[in-house]
Amino acid sequence: MAEFVRDIIRERTLAGLAAARARGRVGGRPRKLSQKQVEMAKNLMKDISIPVAEICKTLGVSRATLYRYINL
Repeated sequence: MAEFVRDIIRERTLAGLAAARARGRVGGRPRKLSQKQVEMAKNLMKDISIPVAEICKTLGVSRATLYRYINL
C-alpha cells in the first residue's frame, strides 16, 4: 500500500514539474554570473597583471565560484 501511495505522489510531482516547465518556469538555484560576465572574466584572466582577487571583487564572487565558471 505504501509503495502505491509513493508512486502516486511521484507521478503528481513529475506532472507538476512538467506543467511548470510548460509555463516557462525553471527550477534550481539562479546562476551567479551571466554569460557576459563569464566572458569578461575569461578575458581578464588572460591578463596576468590583474590579480584573481581583484577579478573576484569586481564580479562579486568568491575565488572558487570564479574558477568553477572559468573551467566550464
